[in-house]
Amino acid sequence: MNNHKAALTNYVLRLTDTLIRQGANRAVISPGSRSTPLAYAFSKSKDMETYIHTDERSAAFYALGLVKATGQPAVLLCTSGTAASNYHPAITEAYYARLPLIVITADRPHELREVGAPQAIDQIRMYGEHVKDSVDFPVPEDRPEILDYMEQRAVRLLSTAMTAPQGPVHFNVPFREPLLIDFDEQQLSSRFQQQLPAEVQLSQPMKDLLMQSVKESKRGIIIAGEQPPTLHKDQFWQFAKRLQWPVLCDPLSNLRAEIPADCADLCIDQYDALLKSEEFSGRVQPDCVIRFGPQPISKSLTLFLKKTRPETYIVVDESPNYRDPLALTTHHLQTSAVSVWNLWNLQFEMSEFTALWMKANKISSDILGEDEHFKGDEGHVVRQFIANLPNKSDVVCSSSMPIRDLDTFFQKTEKDIALFCNRGTNGIDGVVSTALGVQQARKRHTYLLIGDLAFLHDMNGLIISRLQQTDITIVIINNNGGGIFSYLPQASVEDHYEELFGTPTNLTFNHIAAMYEAQYDAVSTVEAFEDALTKEKRADLRIIEVFTRREDNVEAHRAIWREIAKRVEGIEV
Repeated sequence: MNNHKAALTNYVLRLTDTLIRQGANRAVISPGSRSTPLAYAFSKSKDMETYIHTDERSAAFYALGLVKATGQPAVLLCTSGTAASNYHPAITEAYYARLPLIVITADRPHELREVGAPQAIDQIRMYGEHVKDSVDFPVPEDRPEILDYMEQRAVRLLSTAMTAPQGPVHFNVPFREPLLIDFDEQQLSSRFQQQLPAEVQLSQPMKDLLMQSVKESKRGIIIAGEQPPTLHKDQFWQFAKRLQWPVLCDPLSNLRAEIPADCADLCIDQYDALLKSEEFSGRVQPDCVIRFGPQPISKSLTLFLKKTRPETYIVVDESPNYRDPLALTTHHLQTSAVSVWNLWNLQFEMSEFTALWMKANKISSDILGEDEHFKGDEGHVVRQFIANLPNKSDVVCSSSMPIRDLDTFFQKTEKDIALFCNRGTNGIDGVVSTALGVQQARKRHTYLLIGDLAFLHDMNGLIISRLQQTDITIVIINNNGGGIFSYLPQASVEDHYEELFGTPTNLTFNHIAAMYEAQYDAVSTVEAFEDALTKEKRADLRIIEVFTRREDNVEAHRAIWREIAKRVEGIEV
């Protein structure tokens, strides 16, 4: 074997082994020439799971879905040039969602940069501030110090990705031709053995602050934003049970599912609707808030907190750059949520404040169970969608209206159902790919709830369903445009509304379903939707297209909110 081939082979095998040792053992590869050495090394390794996706933009969101579902890093690999540019939307989402995405872009060697060579762009720090760190690696050489440097630098990057706040990192790896490696060569022993991260624990001042705040509060609430898939639900609910405060559970907290029976009443899943009532919101102003995770989705909760400005607002966030778009934080505990949940064994008594929240929540839930309030609108569709979800299933949804409808209609349940959504930047791109990545990682039947525009954004995400097995049902709410704008002030101005915001495309997706050999149903009533959803699934990929009217949807939602406000007015405990 010549020196170049040996150096190249040792380099990529060592890098592959380093990734695997640090927990990055899943790789999404987009075909390309310059990335050939690493693509071979990943595929050669028995410990690296590989997935092939021909569209880099969708591939990046697919990898993001793998990370979101597992909490573990996943690797992206592409060739040089604009292939790498297509990763940027998913990298941006990963950065703001705090997901450890390991981005590897192959590159031309230094002598071919900025001289007019084909497929060569400036890739050094090309993702700017949307990655935690970016390193331009050395070209493979037949020198031990190069291998040692590469390994140690890779370990540091992976550690950076996994340290709070977690986030994406960028490896830019140049290769000279020829690009073939020796498949018979075995990995040389690595020098670096193990990295032991620091344990996050509560300090004594943190314990004192929490104890004092809880003891002094008469009207405390817990807010649970999005939580990771490794969430210790039992520990959280034991904490909430001891505290006896109402828990406002964002749907992405995944605390609305698998609730212990003796804690179910503490789970407030109707706060978005309840806080639309001025009368009720005026009666439940908190004096203390403890928030875990990012700010929840609910706009009415956001407005409520901005208006009430609780005297004590404690944010538990492992990052020094704690999340608080409302600028309400009075105390930041830079620690893990679990360390707080295991803090004490004291048992507090339930207050009338908690009882009021619980009673109002029950009233609102009962209203959502009354059929007379539902006349075939999108909310009705989502309500029946949730009612028919089987145990041990996952739901991925797009931003805009789907996540808001899940916030309204996904009520607490003993079923094992997990919800996922890209809320780092709240975009509607890459959602199909994210859902397919989640399904691949969790190996459970997955449902994707998505609007027509979001589906159009990522139809190429379906390509991977032709390259590997999947198990997904895609429910497309086709209201011929952007439904979320119907709830915004823009809808009150008739001029240019449809052109600029409604954006009707007049497209249906039966031809897309046929192209991918998907099981397909097109329905326009809730009854037909339920029939399609509950009948036998005969293909890996199933698409149910539900046709709705934006105009009906807005009024139906508002009618339910008015009924809830009417019934909770003046309630006593």
